[in-house]
Amino acid sequence: MSTNYAIVATGGKQYRVRPGDSIDVERIDEPTGDVIVLSDVLLTCIDGRVRTGAPHVAGAQVTAKVDSHGRAKKKTVFKYKNKIRYRRKRGHRQQYTRLVVNDIEA
Repeated sequence: MSTNYAIVATGGKQYRVRPGDSIDVERIDEPTGDVIVLSDVLLTCIDGRVRTGAPHVAGAQVTAKVDSHGRAKKKTVFKYKNKIRYRRKRGHRQQYTRLVVNDIEA
């Protein structure tokens, strides 16, 4: 029994997705509830048959629904140089979009 999956690229990162998976990607400016198409598919495995792209698999796409938008936990950025009283403390919260994968078309 094989599972269908794909490796997609979005926001400068790569994700391994299967139908029904929920992934957090870099912020996408689409309203909640919309269906989007991720066309940068690098690899697909459908019924045990693996197809790789150079760099993308021709004709493959992943459809996903925008579930929600949010912000990650705060990361503290602290710069310090000893002996010269240089200290900078800042925080950063990365925005993300949660996607629910509907289908993989190869």
